Amino acid sequence: MDFHKVTKRFMMGESVQSPSVDSYLQSLKEALGGLRPSTQSDSRKIELAQEHLREVRRHVRRLQERVNILEEKLTILEEEKGK
Repeated sequence: MDFHKVTKRFMMGESVQSPSVDSYLQSLKEALGGLRPSTQSDSRKIELAQEHLREVRRHVRRLQERVNILEEKLTILEEEKGK
């Protein structure tokens, strides 16, 4: 193990992984849930934002499933090419 490279990556911020989409969505959900609207209009806006967030979560899930399927297909093609 090259500690010099590991230290350099750490210092440059390369070793830190960015948060996942799920983390961002969870954070938004918690932020919206913590809001206390003062008017009926604000309440409707928060409800609409929460509904949009649910839709985004569904789309992200579908996209992740597609990515997984495509990665599996790519792996199979690479294995076939290597034979």
